[in-house]
Amino acid sequence: QVQLVESGGGLVQAGGSLRLSCAASGRTFNNYAMGWFRQAPGKEREFVAAISWSGYSTYYTNSVKGRFTISRDNAKNTVYLQMNNLKPGDTAVYYCAAGLTYYSDAYYLDSADYAYWGQGTQVTVSS
Repeated sequence: QVQLVESGGGLVQAGGSLRLSCAASGRTFNNYAMGWFRQAPGKEREFVAAISWSGYSTYYTNSVKGRFTISRDNAKNTVYLQMNNLKPGDTAVYYCAAGLTYYSDAYYLDSADYAYWGQGTQVTVSS
């Protein structure tokens, strides 16, 4: 079992920045690929970014490339999402997720591959 707790959300003006954190507890963090997803009101949950448990492999959805950066600190059992140049379209509840993998450079894009989820943190970007 892995417990995930997100933090760092809030209200920010367009063009601003936020850094989300996701603290993990429970099983060994190192064996989990991590992902960030988001869900805007009235929309389905969508993939944002993913990182392998080695930290060397990352992937982003096109709409956030060049603006968001996913990273992890395995010593602190924490994954981060640095969000720069935020846009009103980024407004959503952001969730982190953990998916078990035996490959150090593997990551997942599909929410079905993630077994554990946090409770979410609200990000609101005003225009």
